[in-house]
Amino acid sequence: MKTAIARNFHVPLPEATYQRLKTTAKLQKRPATQLAKQALEQWLEQQERFAVHEEIASYAASIAGSTDDLDESFEAASLEHLAETESGQ
Repeated sequence: MKTAIARNFHVPLPEATYQRLKTTAKLQKRPATQLAKQALEQWLEQQERFAVHEEIASYAASIAGSTDDLDESFEAASLEHLAETESGQ
């Protein structure tokens, strides 16, 4: 089993940010480096999700109004389902 290589990364922080990090670490009884790593990982995941969202939105905008925009059989099935649902109420 391979072990992951850990890399060090120096991040200068403004004093206020540093103090907030240290205070939070003390309150949570966790190392400040662990909190910083967790925050960075969460931010990177958020950025990755945002990038995927942007790609999907770009694709959707590029096909809007084209034949790829909506499958006619799917549209018909959806309309049929809606009509059945509304008549059953």
